[in-house]
Amino acid sequence: MEFKLTAAHLPLLLTLVFLTSVFAPKLVSQSASSQSPLHVLTNEVVLTFHAADAKGLPVDDLKLEELRLLDNGRPPRKILVFQSFLNLPIRAGILMDTSQSMEQNRTADRAIAVHYAQSVLQQKNDQAFVMSFSRHSNLLAGWTSNPATLVAALSRIGTRADLTAIFDTLYAACRYQFGEIDHAATGNFILLFSDGEDDASFLPLQQAIDVCQKAHTAIYVFRAESGPGSIASGLSTLAELARQTGGRIFHDDDTIQAIDEDLRLIDADLRNQYRLVYRPDNLRPDGSFHTVTVLPPDRVQSLLVRSGYYAPKP
Repeated sequence: MEFKLTAAHLPLLLTLVFLTSVFAPKLVSQSASSQSPLHVLTNEVVLTFHAADAKGLPVDDLKLEELRLLDNGRPPRKILVFQSFLNLPIRAGILMDTSQSMEQNRTADRAIAVHYAQSVLQQKNDQAFVMSFSRHSNLLAGWTSNPATLVAALSRIGTRADLTAIFDTLYAACRYQFGEIDHAATGNFILLFSDGEDDASFLPLQQAIDVCQKAHTAIYVFRAESGPGSIASGLSTLAELARQTGGRIFHDDDTIQAIDEDLRLIDADLRNQYRLVYRPDNLRPDGSFHTVTVLPPDRVQSLLVRSGYYAPKP
């Protein structure tokens, strides 16, 4: 059948052209955004830890045969790598809670962060970034080894909002900042200033912990006490963040000398580490949490290691 285009068909043709130009790009965009990210399953676990003696000094001569490793209470199927690292370069993220509940601690927290940038960070080898957050996070200074840049960024921090999204901020920091660096060549940590109260995050606590574990980033907290009604829940959150990533909790109202000792302790934790790579005996892709236990010899007084990891999901 032969079809001839006449003037009567012109309105219909123009309508079809219009609809195609409007909706076709949207359909293409939706198709592209609906693709799921590629997840690669692995049966290897990378574990970093720090060992210290009774005086708090690093123990840097441990042998593999001196350690006992348990994954969900079972020895690993095979240990692939055991390495000792001395004087690692540091990669630090300084995260400052700017919600109104933290206003009374702002001056003290800024002073601690400035002291780290000026006195502990080694300009030749170390780098740090500054991020403030309340309901949303704000990168004030990207990776730099210049203390003046970090101090200038810290000086711009002020009170922003009532709500706080700690988990979303930690997820962003660990995925988009620490996720871009070579984890095997640096000691990574987040210096978190917060009271632990989260009332605005879209992501749950465990998802933030999971991405920080994968980035081999420990969370060290200078805790602020905001009020009688919020101490318990906030402290519980901060304790979980530190425990599950291999960090510690400090108080931000200590003396200058005590704070300097705290920062030096963090520095020693991160610069002197062991790295263990192993295959668990029974790792299933079910997203379950695996508890990790490292039992050291008697000459080790303390061993700082994350509490476990999440198995990959199918």
